[in-house]
Amino acid sequence: MTANDMERLVAPIRRTTWRFYAFIAPLIGIVGLGAYAYYVQYTTGLGVTGMGNYVSWGLYISNFVFFIGVSHAGTLISAILRVSGAEWRKPITRMAESITVIAICVGALFPIIDLGQPDRLLNLIFYGRIQSAVLWDFISIATYLTGSLLYLYLPLIPDLAAMREARVGGRLRRKLYGFLSMKWRDSPAQRRRLKRGIAIMAVIIIPIAVSVHTVVSWIFGMTLRVGWHSTIFGPYFVVGAILSGIATIILAMAVFRKVYHLEKWIKPLHFRNLGLMMLALDLILIYFTLSEYLTAAYGSESADTAWLEALAGGPYMFLFWGMVFGGFLAPVFILALTRVKSIAWLVVAAVCVNVGMWFERLLIVVPAMATPQMPVSWASYTPTWVEWSITAGAIAGFILLYAIFSKLFPLVSIWEVSEAAPESRPAPEPVGVEAGR
Repeated sequence: MTANDMERLVAPIRRTTWRFYAFIAPLIGIVGLGAYAYYVQYTTGLGVTGMGNYVSWGLYISNFVFFIGVSHAGTLISAILRVSGAEWRKPITRMAESITVIAICVGALFPIIDLGQPDRLLNLIFYGRIQSAVLWDFISIATYLTGSLLYLYLPLIPDLAAMREARVGGRLRRKLYGFLSMKWRDSPAQRRRLKRGIAIMAVIIIPIAVSVHTVVSWIFGMTLRVGWHSTIFGPYFVVGAILSGIATIILAMAVFRKVYHLEKWIKPLHFRNLGLMMLALDLILIYFTLSEYLTAAYGSESADTAWLEALAGGPYMFLFWGMVFGGFLAPVFILALTRVKSIAWLVVAAVCVNVGMWFERLLIVVPAMATPQMPVSWASYTPTWVEWSITAGAIAGFILLYAIFSKLFPLVSIWEVSEAAPESRPAPEPVGVEAGR
């Protein structure tokens, strides 16, 4: 890698323009609104939300499942592709790994918010029963966050040392880089130990990530409630998680490629490969969804019938058909008809996938709780401004943390890109690929 290339990759860290502050200012405002809404909830109680005795989970748990799913971006893009030896993944691994950590941090807050009083979490720690799937979830997410932080940090060490030597940033930031780089001198022995550690973590993090969303699904699947008690929920949740993770990394790649001028490293090849993965996973998710709903419909049990009628033609009709056509089928047609060549259309498909997956998470949580399990009236649930404000604050917080990360650390792994042999680099794009869109 030339000195000019190195400077281009660290340029966003060296220089911060007014556009960056103009971008994060409204995000900070939305996060502040969410913090105020949580303060109202904390001081007043969960009565300010739309949840009640019957629908005791709502937006908060839906957001929790969604963000934990998004965190699977790093598992697929970095860990699995690293283990499989896919050299083309090197420029985009850092983006995926950082999404994983930030999404876990944001998503893990929602169960605490849903408790009403955060000190109730201590009851789970001190009095939790190992038979409870909720305790399994707590343990698996804590393990996942710890492993993901380590997996993000290890490949950062050579780049931190490079920025330390290049004297990037002010005195405080240089001290931070010097401390985190752990006296890295890029010796052959250090490189061998680093690569061995990264390889070990890549193998470890894959089953941890799969187990996390499987355990999340068990919270629902092991409950004897209509719409939840299903053996297919484990793989169903994992596939949906990886799908939303890929969609999120595509959006991040498109934004930072344009804003930070990373076209030399983030190429149409990366978008095309991720688009093909997204297409395959979307088709698998459609199969799982069809299998789940068809099985419930064919049995024609009274509770299942009431639940399906509420989804297909009742109060959740717009969300359900929006998920089916907008979130599942539309991306398939976009990716198939454009042959995943156009970056712009890939971004549209990724937005559709993420919106559809958020609908899907909400439709898993709320309608099943609203469906009467006994001969009583239907329960209703309408989120209040408190829940919407906290949700908006979480989304804004995710984007804000990602933007701040991009100003502290290079989004493209400098040392991995620089050590790639010429023959292992992506082949030139064939004629006809739209590189600019």
